[in-house]
Amino acid sequence: MPKSKGLMERIRDGETVICAEGYIFAFERLGYLKAGPFTPEVVVDHPELVRQMYKDFVRAGSDVVQAFTYYGHRNKFKLVGREDELEKQNRLALKMAREVADETGTLMCGDLSNTWVYEPGNEEAITETKAIFKEQIEWAVDEGADYIVAETIGHLGEAILATEAIKQYGKGVPAVITLASHYNQLREDGKRTTADDVEITEALRKLVAAGADVVGFNCTCGPVSIMPLLESSVEANVGAPLAAIPVPYRTTLKEPTFTTILDPWTGKRAFPDNLDCLLCSREDVVKFTQQCVRLKIPYIGLCCGNAPHYTRTMAETLGRVTEASKFSPDMSIHGIYGTDDSKVNTYYTKELPKTTVKQE
Repeated sequence: MPKSKGLMERIRDGETVICAEGYIFAFERLGYLKAGPFTPEVVVDHPELVRQMYKDFVRAGSDVVQAFTYYGHRNKFKLVGREDELEKQNRLALKMAREVADETGTLMCGDLSNTWVYEPGNEEAITETKAIFKEQIEWAVDEGADYIVAETIGHLGEAILATEAIKQYGKGVPAVITLASHYNQLREDGKRTTADDVEITEALRKLVAAGADVVGFNCTCGPVSIMPLLESSVEANVGAPLAAIPVPYRTTLKEPTFTTILDPWTGKRAFPDNLDCLLCSREDVVKFTQQCVRLKIPYIGLCCGNAPHYTRTMAETLGRVTEASKFSPDMSIHGIYGTDDSKVNTYYTKELPKTTVKQE
């Protein structure tokens, strides 16, 4: 297919770009990735599954194939004893993403994550963080990334290092930088801050000043709890297009992150392997997408917990018809709930309750 318009050209033309994320949790649920280290070893072990998931997300409406290189950095791969396979993992993830993007006329982006190495004021840690970003960026550029994402970063200092590295080694590709708000930084004035105590909207401005082309938030917060961050950033006019990539879990303003939210039945922390009961509904995704449209946020998607049906819902809410829309629900021809009398089994419908009883 013909090469798609670039990211910034799309945004300047008033388009909304959907970028499907969530590979880490998707493969953990499929049994190909371990919760805890969350390292993307499946790329090397089962590349055919990764390629298929790329295709599934595009088919559902993603405008971007995001290469599965999240947590694919040297510090993480040391933890699982596979550091010697790191470059192979990155290049293979990128190469497959480039191929699928070319086949489908979509964009391809490289992906950096927080390093778990960075410490403010620790020069040794800062040097190691820079090296991690440098090699992943160089691999992404070699394999033809259209732009590079750096995401789930709590410290402004680390996010600035990622921005500067993309500008230095990215050979001109745009930089999308998204912060993860853990909501554990709350000043007395009620304003949220980064982990290194910079007010959130001021942090976004500093990222723009460092060269970021798109800034915003991803992960940790669900659609409800990410909204105050987005609204304050729109109001503050931070100087660049905004990105909104929450997790599809029913976090609240009281329990704003999926790492701290409790299972309502047990009262225990749900993260990471008991979050299923807190997944968003498709209607939640519709509402979130509509809110993003209202706020004129041009770069949207879903993070950990995402699946193709959510991405399709997001695309269809924007008025798009995707390849997967052929199989969108149509209850008008259901055997019980259908509206076509010729297709409804009256034996069952006569037994349906006339009212809905709310579960307590």
